[in-house]
Amino acid sequence: MTIPTAIPPLQGMSDIIKLLPDSIANQIAAGEVIQRPASVVKELLENSVDAGATAIQLIIKDSGKALIQCVDNGKGMSESDARMSLERHATSKISDANDLFRIKTMGFRGEAMASIAAVAQMELKTRSVDREVGTTILVEGSKVKHQDHCAMEVGTTISVKNLFFNVPARRKFLKSDAVEMRHIIDEFQRVALVNPYLEFKLYHNGQQLFHLQPSKLRQRIIGILGKSYNEKLVPLEEETDLVKLAGFIGKPDAAKKSRGEQFLFVNGRYFKSSYFHSAIQKAFEGLVPHGHHPSYFIYFDVEPGTIDVNIHPTKTEIKFEDERAVYAILRSTVKRSIGQYHVSPSIDFEREQAFDILPPKAGQKFEQPGIMVNTNYNPFENNEKPRNQDWERGTRFQKPMTEGWEALYTGMDESLVRPEQEEQTLELGSEDDQVIVRQIGNRYILVQSTEGIFLLHQYRAHARVLFEEFEESLMAEKQSIQQQLFPVTIELTPQDAELLKSAIEPLSQIGFEIEHFGATSYIVRGIPSACLQLNIEETIAGFIDDLRTNKPDSAVKLQQQVIKLMAQHTAIRSGVELKAQEMLELYRQLMRCKQPQFDLTGKPTFVLMNSGMIDKLFSA
Repeated sequence: MTIPTAIPPLQGMSDIIKLLPDSIANQIAAGEVIQRPASVVKELLENSVDAGATAIQLIIKDSGKALIQCVDNGKGMSESDARMSLERHATSKISDANDLFRIKTMGFRGEAMASIAAVAQMELKTRSVDREVGTTILVEGSKVKHQDHCAMEVGTTISVKNLFFNVPARRKFLKSDAVEMRHIIDEFQRVALVNPYLEFKLYHNGQQLFHLQPSKLRQRIIGILGKSYNEKLVPLEEETDLVKLAGFIGKPDAAKKSRGEQFLFVNGRYFKSSYFHSAIQKAFEGLVPHGHHPSYFIYFDVEPGTIDVNIHPTKTEIKFEDERAVYAILRSTVKRSIGQYHVSPSIDFEREQAFDILPPKAGQKFEQPGIMVNTNYNPFENNEKPRNQDWERGTRFQKPMTEGWEALYTGMDESLVRPEQEEQTLELGSEDDQVIVRQIGNRYILVQSTEGIFLLHQYRAHARVLFEEFEESLMAEKQSIQQQLFPVTIELTPQDAELLKSAIEPLSQIGFEIEHFGATSYIVRGIPSACLQLNIEETIAGFIDDLRTNKPDSAVKLQQQVIKLMAQHTAIRSGVELKAQEMLELYRQLMRCKQPQFDLTGKPTFVLMNSGMIDKLFSA
C-alpha cells in the first residue's frame, strides 16, 4: 500500500491563506503597542532618551487626540536611518538573539515608529551631527506621502496628528480629555523620574504644565509632585550581590487611598509588580490605615541577564530570575528605612545609657551623700491594728477604711467632694429618669438608659451627626461664606489641579471660595459659615484623593462627597477625652439622626445591649 506524501488539493477549491499587506499588519501590531495617546507619549519619550538627548519637550493638544509632538536634542538620524526607522522590526538596539539578555536601552523591538505611523498622520524631522541639513518625512497610515530636506537643529522632532484617524472604532473608545491627559502625565512622570539628570518640559494646549531642570532625584520628585513632598520622603538604600536598591519611601501619614504615587524602576525602566507592591505594603503593616497605600520611588539595579523585559508588548512587566529573594530584600530594606528615620517607634538596646548624664556646670560643687540613722526605731514594736481580711474564691480583698472619712473633706468646696460621680450621672429627662455616661479608653462612650446599655464609637457617631447637620444646612440654599483672615494656598500636581478645577463650581455652591493661583496652585479664601472648625488642607486633599478613584457623575453627588469629607475631618477623633455633658449631648444628637445606626462608610455607630443579650453572655 502506497502512503501519499501530501494531501492532494480538492477539485475546484483555491488557496485561502494569504500574507497580509504591511499596512494591515502594522495596524494589528499597533493594537498591541498603541492603545491610547499616552502609549505614543511613552514610545516617543523613550526614543528621545535612547538618542542621548539632554533636553526633551513634549507638546500636547486636545489630550493627544489632535497633536503629540516630541522635540529632543539627541544625536538624530541620517536620511536612510530616518526612512528605515518607519519599517517594522527595524532597530539599532539588538543584532542577535543574545542581545535580548543584555538590554540596557528603553526600546529595542523596532515596532513603535511603524505602529504609530500605521494609525496616525506622522511627520518626522531629524538631523544628525555630521549633516548640515535635516530630513523631513510625512507618513499617513504607513504610506510615505512626502520626503525632503529641511533646515533644523541637531536632534529629532516627531509630530503625531489625528491619532486613530483611520481606525474610527479605536478612536471612539477613547476616554474624556481629562482622563486621557492624566494618562499622558503619568507616562511623562515615569520617564522624568528615572532620568532626573535630563531637562523635561510639558505643554498642553499652549500652557506649560512642567519645566523640570536637571537635578538630583529628591528635587525631581518634589518638582513633579509638589513642595509638600519635601517633608514626606524617607531615603532608602541597600546593596547586595543580587540587587542594589535606592530611592525614597513616603512617611505613613502621607499614605493615600489611591495608588497613583507608587513607582518601581529596574535598570532605568519603569515596571509594574503587584508582587513587589505587596512586599512594601507588608513593611508598612500597622502604620497606614486599611485601604491606604504608601508612596514609594524605588530603583532596582540588577545584572541585565537576571531579568526578562520581553514578556509584554509595552514592556511594563518584567520577570526576575529570583523574585522571592528580591521580595525579601525589598521588604526588609523598606522596614529598616522606616525604623532608621524614626517613622515608627523603635528601641535601641545597644545604646549606652551612661551618655545621657549631663556634664556638670562650671563651678558646680557636689556634696557627699550622708547616712541618717533613727536611734529610736524598734523593729519588734508593732502599733498597727490587725487588718480585716476577706477571702472570696481564693482571692484576698482588703476592706476600705470607712470611719472618719468626712474629715478628709473638711473645708473643701462642696462641688469638689465627689467630682467623678458628679460628672458621670446626669439627668436625661425628668427628675426620676437619669442616665449614666462613661468614656472607655477615650474612644467609646457607654450610655446606660431605660432601653439598655448603648456603646457608642465616638468618632463614627460624631461623623454621622455632622454629616446630617452639614447636609441639611449646606444643601438647602446658597450658603454664606466665612472669609478667611489668612487665605490658605494649596500646591497641587497637574493631575490634581485639573481635578480641583472641574469641581470649583459645585464647591462654590455650598460655600467654598477657591481661586486659581498660578500654574498648579489654588488659594482658598472662604469656607462655609456652618463649618468654621474645618481643616481646609486635609479636606481638600482628601476630596482630591477620592476624586482620583471615584469621580461623581453629577454636581449634587460631588457636593455630598465634599460634605462627607468635611464631616469626617471635623469629627472628634478617637483618643480625645470628653466631659460627661459632651458625651450625653453626642448621644442625644445621634438618636435624632435619620440613620443613627451607621456611619458614613456603612459601619455601625453603636451597639445596644439589653438585659436579654447580657443574659446570653453569662449563660455560656
